[in-house]
This record gives sequence, C-alpha cells and structure tokens, in this order.
Amino acid sequence: MELKKIPYRLTVCKVTDIADVNMNAEFYFIGKTDEELSLVCRTEDTPQETTEREDGWRGFRIQGVLDFSLIGILSKLTGILAEHQIGIFAVSTFNTDYILVKEENYERALNILAAAGYQITEFG
Repeated sequence: MELKKIPYRLTVCKVTDIADVNMNAEFYFIGKTDEELSLVCRTEDTPQETTEREDGWRGFRIQGVLDFSLIGILSKLTGILAEHQIGIFAVSTFNTDYILVKEENYERALNILAAAGYQITEFG
C-alpha cells in the first residue's frame, strides 16, 4: 500500500467562526459538531483568531480511493504506530484517510511504516 507524504507543516485548531477560515486555501479539513468547530490546515493558513491551537503536525495519506467495504486499513497503520509509541491524529475524506503525527515523530513513523512494507512516496 502506498502512503503519500504531505509536504506541509500542519496545525490543528479550534475556531469560533467559519468565516475566519480561508476557504481558498489549498489544503484544509473542517469538522463541525454541536461542541466545536475544528480545523486542520497548513500552519501558514491558520486563522489569527483560534480558541485552541496546536502546531507541529506532519502527515501522509493513504494513496488512492479506498472502497468503504475495505476493513482494517486505518487500524493496521495506527496499530503499527501505536506499538512504537507514536500518537496520531486521523482525518478521513470520502476517498481516503490522512494520518498526522507530531513533527518530531514524522521521519521515524515513515521509517517504521516502510519497514512494515508500506511504500512511501512524495506528494505531487
């Protein structure tokens, strides 16, 4: 399975107003529930006004379109990382899953996954 490195430094934050989010940015995820409005974006695209913010994330995506009938793909990846004490922040889209790890664990996570048989490729 191919994992594609995301070349951006990422921030995970909470915002109070969706109007503060740059909807023209190249890369972002928004999650809204009855409790919060969360944003994952390139660090340089983080809104000025956040209620909580955590910088220092890097990520990769499972390359290709994942059929909803596929079982255990994300679980296997996160299990391998958990065995090596690497925490994750996962985000899913309709097509695939994205896994974020703290920047200090990024290269180690990629090396561990490569050793487990995953193909690591550059974005683009």
